[in-house]
Amino acid sequence: MKVNIDLGIVPIGTGVSLSKYIIACHEILDETGLEIKLHAFGTNIEGEWDEVMSAVKRCQEKVHEMGVPRILTTIKLATRTDREQAMSDKVESVLQRKAKGQQSQ
Repeated sequence: MKVNIDLGIVPIGTGVSLSKYIIACHEILDETGLEIKLHAFGTNIEGEWDEVMSAVKRCQEKVHEMGVPRILTTIKLATRTDREQAMSDKVESVLQRKAKGQQSQ
């Protein structure tokens, strides 16, 4: 099953900069070949359920290996059975409707 998730991993007790942890996770995500998109408050990931969840687990393990004793992780996820929909499709749909002045359909 395809899944789109919004992943936020927040190391606790490490100070204010999170960049090195984000970079470590993105190196893992890049290795997977999954579709990813970094944004200001997390990362969108798209792919097969098991592959995505395996990558999330690897990110959790990596951050712990970096000496972080506690992590707060948020995951929002979406699945569809009626059709495949990529992350880019969702964004493009909204932008097209906005351009046409449509608020709802």
